[in-house]
Amino acid sequence: MRVSELFRSIQGEGTRAGRPCAFVRFTGCDLRCSWCDTSYAFQGGVERSRQEILAELDAMPLRLVCLTGGEPLLQPELPALCTDLLAAGWDVTVETHGQLDAEGLPAAVVRIFDVKPPGSGEETRDFGYLDRLRPGDEVKFVVASPADFAWSAEVVKRHRLAERSTVLFSPVVPAVEPKALVEWLLASGLEARLSLQLHKLVWGATARGV
Repeated sequence: MRVSELFRSIQGEGTRAGRPCAFVRFTGCDLRCSWCDTSYAFQGGVERSRQEILAELDAMPLRLVCLTGGEPLLQPELPALCTDLLAAGWDVTVETHGQLDAEGLPAAVVRIFDVKPPGSGEETRDFGYLDRLRPGDEVKFVVASPADFAWSAEVVKRHRLAERSTVLFSPVVPAVEPKALVEWLLASGLEARLSLQLHKLVWGATARGV
């Protein structure tokens, strides 16, 4: 498995924000979103075996791990690694753009799907996976404009996402100020959560490995 970085920090986003977390960031992504903040993970990285990854994680006094990228589902051994981590007592989350098959991940894995609005330059067009959500899955929308928010709100309503999962909205800063996104959420009446990147508030927008 090709790993861009492996580190411990706090989870900065989603329902586990603020919780100590280990991160495994895998190399490679098949999308090129306009606001991507991890483009350094598109290439490079180091080949690591599942056993090496498990050994490094087990040395950390943590129980939550986030498998991310890049796009982690490009790693053929990802389902097996998830199985290994669950067996070792980890709470496992996987962050994915949803355009690759995530059905092979073990049922106990929390899948966090990052739906791509038009402003990303990689607009999601195949929404079939949203109709196969599992209990505990989360759906995230990163928005860069009022138009992105309107598009995202329509997707939430059309697929009844708020009834079946946790819905998260994050702003692309500075294009969208958090206060503006809060106003849009309140006006929409959506049952959704504001999700800010706490790690950037703590360490700054460009820090890596934190």
